Amino acid sequence: MSQKPFKFKQFSIDQDRCAMKIGTDGVLLGAWTSLQHQPDSILDIGTGTGLIALMLAQRSEAGLIDALEIEENAYEQAVDNFEKSDWGDRLFCYHAGFDEFVKEMQDEEKYDLIISNPPFYSEDYKSGNENRDQARFSDALPLEELIEGASLLLSDKGHFDLIIPFTEEQKSLKIAKDHKLFPVQITRVKGTESSLVKRSLISFTFENKDPEIDELILEISRHNYTEEFKALVEDFYLKL
Repeated sequence: MSQKPFKFKQFSIDQDRCAMKIGTDGVLLGAWTSLQHQPDSILDIGTGTGLIALMLAQRSEAGLIDALEIEENAYEQAVDNFEKSDWGDRLFCYHAGFDEFVKEMQDEEKYDLIISNPPFYSEDYKSGNENRDQARFSDALPLEELIEGASLLLSDKGHFDLIIPFTEEQKSLKIAKDHKLFPVQITRVKGTESSLVKRSLISFTFENKDPEIDELILEISRHNYTEEFKALVEDFYLKL
């Protein structure tokens, strides 16, 4: 399946060279993130296939959408996916680690929206596939480094949005507070009504106010999706 392009309504994505394939997390984040503050510049950290950057190109009028990818095969694939889309003139991918990108750009560029579906798993276990491990294990981009770097690249009125395991939510809020970032929206994601919360979608800004907190349930039963989830992603998936 992953050898074939993944077709969305307005773009398609090749992912045969990417260790991490398209999944619900990335689509959720790209559809959920608010554009009410009308960002003109966007940065997608750890873009992988380029999915989230492409979703935001479809959803927004942002003149500049930068993406960052350290793994060479994924970087090359993201570039190809950008070029074959309708928004190639607004999309640019950097092949670099986040730490060096921050050093290079923090005095040059501030972004109105920074978004990331970061590597999650901090367990000792590794799959043995170096590219997949780099894409999915948090020692490749620790949460502390991600949040600190985002705080240095974010514009005064900007938003920093990410999706993380629910078990990491409190840790991320504490780290963010240390860098003067505060949650304005938190959406906790459950697979079904009766399942445990699996993910947290969080939007941070420099404004310290009480966050809006809600919950999103994906399915009523297997492949029977909730109306809330369908409404969120209907502009992207060909069918649900």
